[in-house]
Amino acid sequence: MREASTNRSVSPAPATKAFRALPPGIWALGFVSMLMDISSELVHSLLPIFMTTVLGASMLTVGMVEGIAEATAAATKVFSGAISDYLGRRKLLVVLGYALSAITKPVFPLASGIGWVFAARFVDRIGKGIRGAPRDALVADLVQAPQRGTAYGLRQALDSAGAFIGPLLAVVCMLWLANNLKAVLWVAVVPASLAVLLLVVAVREPESARQSAGRQSRMTLADMKRLSLRYWLIVALGAVFTLARFSEAFLILRARDVGLAIGYVPLIMVVMNVAYATFAYPAGVAADRFSARALLLFGLAMLILADVALALSASPAQAFIGSALWGLHMALTQGLLSKLVADTAPGQLRGTAFGIFNLISGVSLLLASVVAGTLWETFGAAATFIAGAAFATLALVGLVLYRPAAGSARG
Repeated sequence: MREASTNRSVSPAPATKAFRALPPGIWALGFVSMLMDISSELVHSLLPIFMTTVLGASMLTVGMVEGIAEATAAATKVFSGAISDYLGRRKLLVVLGYALSAITKPVFPLASGIGWVFAARFVDRIGKGIRGAPRDALVADLVQAPQRGTAYGLRQALDSAGAFIGPLLAVVCMLWLANNLKAVLWVAVVPASLAVLLLVVAVREPESARQSAGRQSRMTLADMKRLSLRYWLIVALGAVFTLARFSEAFLILRARDVGLAIGYVPLIMVVMNVAYATFAYPAGVAADRFSARALLLFGLAMLILADVALALSASPAQAFIGSALWGLHMALTQGLLSKLVADTAPGQLRGTAFGIFNLISGVSLLLASVVAGTLWETFGAAATFIAGAAFATLALVGLVLYRPAAGSARG
């Protein structure tokens, strides 16, 4: 995979200088993501156990709930991205999306059946879908092209820091509240509300981005043709990555499967997100400096190792190793893919481009999660992760064999 040529003409600053040079809006968006992830991951680190033990759901049901929820978010992102390009008002949609997710948080502890959980996840993911593409486009609007890898890396690092704090808070609350799952789920309401408040107060859209986006009247076939072949290759690559990496709910279920006590099950997400948060920002800086293709290959290699470790796990310690490798894979690839989308999409279509990218990835996640649940129920937990490793290996081989066109940017 090649890097965008815009990055070649600017010598990137050292990591610490790049870190300090980011505008306040990037930091604010990062902390908004962190607070919402504290809330969401507290819920998500307990939800698979809640569904299977309290509500009696099967593994296939868990896979379907998670897959449909994420696919819903992805489909919504297409429309929210296009609307943000049309209106030239990305923040409006970002606030709406975060607010919608926040108001669903009380539904989880109130749920008396799987239908309630499905409905709450569905609406919560609509909120995520509404905010996702405009937020990613807003990040690109707030910084210059040479800073994008750093900006996405910082946002991913703070996002995954929240994803680390959320499950850790879940463990503390489970101990404090004597494993009362419903009581612990109520705690998630507080950080979600704070996230919306911070977003409203601290994030400002750049006027230049509003004017540029506002000139886009509506999405047409001609506009779709303006999205380059390289952009569509990145979309395809993102889909392949997602097929090889099913819902993280299966990491939680694997931790319980190998004997981790129910009150400590969220620690599997803590470990994953520590690795994610630790390496997301350095990986973002590296994306501004080094070959995107090399970083993606390394990320796929980490996913293969993670799947193998989880397939072979016979104890919680081994599952923790697999989870840490999974987090390293996420750090190396997620911010980088966002940067590549931003680099290859025209500014006026950037929201739409992120929406399409997330739609295709969401459909892939639905397919991957349903297959993972089916394999778990039919052949056992190990088969789920062996299949993931096999698909990741195919993706790695395909990326190795891919050769960029001559005369294009470095990769």
